[in-house]
Amino acid sequence: MSDVENATRSEVDQLGVGPVAPGLTAAAVALARQLDDAEDAKGAAAAARELRAIMSDLRKLAPVESKGDAVDDVSRKRAERRAALQQQAGG
Repeated sequence: MSDVENATRSEVDQLGVGPVAPGLTAAAVALARQLDDAEDAKGAAAAARELRAIMSDLRKLAPVESKGDAVDDVSRKRAERRAALQQQAGG
């Protein structure tokens, strides 16, 4: 495997879209391989253009990661305070 193929496989793995879109995933890897093996600028440009389009589609299919934000932090702290107060009142 070469650089573009390795990077493409890595990104697809991070996105977790292989099971959701196996055909697009395979096409992306094949295009990455073509880009790595391209002998002329036209072939490389065409493969890069198509790879970019497919990767854009795969990124749209990726599940949204839920990461905490300020509202989540405030809610968590409020729940902790309430639990502490209830424990003090009950014990």
